[in-house]
Amino acid sequence: MIVRGSCHHDCPDTCVWDVTVSDGRAVKLRGNAEHPTTKGVLCPKVNHFLDRVYHPERLLTPLRRVGPKGEARFEPISWDEALAEISLQFSTLIQAADGESILQFSFDGTQGVIQKGIMADRFFNAIGASDIHRHLCGATAWLGASDVSGQPFGIDPEDLINARTIILWGTNTYLTNRHLWPVIELARADGAVVIVIDPVRTSTAERADEFLQLQPGTDTALVLAMIHILDRDGLVDRDWIQANTSGWDELLESARSMSPDRAEQITGLSVERINWLTHTYVSRRPAAIRMLVGPEHRQHGRDIMRAVAMLPAVTGAWRDSGGGLARSTQVYFETALNYPAPPDPPRRTFNMARLGEILTDREMTPAIAALVVHNSNPAVVVPEQNLIIEGLEREDLFTVVIEQFMTDTARYADIVLPTTTQIEHLDLGIAWGHLNLAINQPAIEPVGDSLPNTEIFRRLAAEMGFDDPALQADDETLIRELLDSDHEWLEGITYERLVRETWVRLNVDPGTRPYVDTTPETDDGRLQLGALEFRAGDETPDGAGDLGARFPLVLMTRKQHVKFLNANYAQFGEHLPREGEPLLQIHPEDAEARGLRTGDRVDVFNDRGRLTLGIEFTDEVLPGVVAVPFGWHHRHTPQGRGVNALTNPAVPADGQGSAAYHETLVEVVLDGR
Repeated sequence: MIVRGSCHHDCPDTCVWDVTVSDGRAVKLRGNAEHPTTKGVLCPKVNHFLDRVYHPERLLTPLRRVGPKGEARFEPISWDEALAEISLQFSTLIQAADGESILQFSFDGTQGVIQKGIMADRFFNAIGASDIHRHLCGATAWLGASDVSGQPFGIDPEDLINARTIILWGTNTYLTNRHLWPVIELARADGAVVIVIDPVRTSTAERADEFLQLQPGTDTALVLAMIHILDRDGLVDRDWIQANTSGWDELLESARSMSPDRAEQITGLSVERINWLTHTYVSRRPAAIRMLVGPEHRQHGRDIMRAVAMLPAVTGAWRDSGGGLARSTQVYFETALNYPAPPDPPRRTFNMARLGEILTDREMTPAIAALVVHNSNPAVVVPEQNLIIEGLEREDLFTVVIEQFMTDTARYADIVLPTTTQIEHLDLGIAWGHLNLAINQPAIEPVGDSLPNTEIFRRLAAEMGFDDPALQADDETLIRELLDSDHEWLEGITYERLVRETWVRLNVDPGTRPYVDTTPETDDGRLQLGALEFRAGDETPDGAGDLGARFPLVLMTRKQHVKFLNANYAQFGEHLPREGEPLLQIHPEDAEARGLRTGDRVDVFNDRGRLTLGIEFTDEVLPGVVAVPFGWHHRHTPQGRGVNALTNPAVPADGQGSAAYHETLVEVVLDGR
């Protein structure tokens, strides 16, 4: 028997797969050949997904802590015992203070809409728990693009096949969005030039026609210089700007102060290269920019995302099918589907990057006394890791982790609850790299005593005596509720049709030109330009002052290995790079200045933490920049920490947006100095 489903990983591609089942066991998993994006090919990590399902270290029964927090000493217990203990702890906290002393923490461990959090949110809404802004990734990109267009729609990435200039800006498409790469190659075969703009020479940059390696975080200066050149060289389409935008005069004044010579000093790109990029972008049409979330992880990341979103507004690139900005398509699904309304009144909410601060703040009223983690591994993926561990070590913090494996977060739990994998439950898959909606059918029964996330929260609600029928809705009902929308993009897309066909494209015509065929959702119906300024972040070489003298190197945290892009696969030795440990990448000039040689081990450190690592000399990074891969679990360093022990947790003053991961300053010395 073959059962179709959709991949749940936090990836643009949302592939459709075929699971072959024999005698109740999944024996083969392959990409579906008919799906227009998957085309029969899965990525290297998902090719071995069944190894995850049946891995001998998978958690298959509820666990209760019996040793110190962090030692991962647990005893198996029944579901009845686990739910009763959680219910008692929560009820006691609610009676003593209120539900706000309980914190829900979750993110994108699954992109499946149902298992990601609909039932969890209903449960935590019912108890009035504190929540988080899920802004580690994506929110800043959304906000910056929205500043220009109101709602940040982009072109369908499949339409890049029509482009003649494709700029891959801060995105490693070949590695992290591999099912789009064939579209780009087809466009190149038809005459497109492929340009990569990135501070790191990635595997995508290696395959591009042109690579512009700018200094980290200087993208806004580059955009301003490009607009300066457009004005200087008479390349501005003033009729388009007058008819379709607001704020041009203010933007032009900003751009005139950013000469190409000044931009060269800031970005490290030569005047000639900036001129070439500008003239190519405006003359070889359709011209498209592909940008996802890479540049957003900075203090002024919203400015960067807004600046890049201005370029097609200034040049009128939106007029051409295949031109404009190709960003996340998630906004299409969130517009069309009938997502639940936010709670009224809203719950107390924190930016998730502040988790360490939140867990260690004893003056907060009420302070956090219980933590429930699902679909996330914050001990690895959130910045200021040492402070997070300090919080997780609190004996008076009751922690519940819903997981498939003993992650670095689960090691600190009081109760661990085993959850199902994607081939064991029903779900609805949206995408942020194409416009196909897919259903995920369970191919096998849950392994061991694992349960879907939704069922865990249904049972917990029942244990606590909640009688709202919405807290017992089954997964099919939840999908039907999402599809119960009168939006034209969902017309004719029903639960029955998805079961029959597995995937259906939203009713968005191929070649649709956002902001030409549709109207920007701004106050005046125009694309918003306005004043723009390049600002160096506080923790950058140009903005840090004395801190920069102590820690002169910029740290980037890369996703760079084909089988291992994030924390989801860090526990599997077969997925890790050959060297079996994270390495610090450093430019040969910086290594020579520090007396480093091949085979040395080094300490990379700042005031937040220290890691001892092996080193790799490479010119993939610029002088003054070092890189450590993201997502490695704690056991891979002598300090028992990952790179987020070093990274910058700063978030915007209003709490909205990503942490400034990539604006982290460090020093590197020979181990032991």
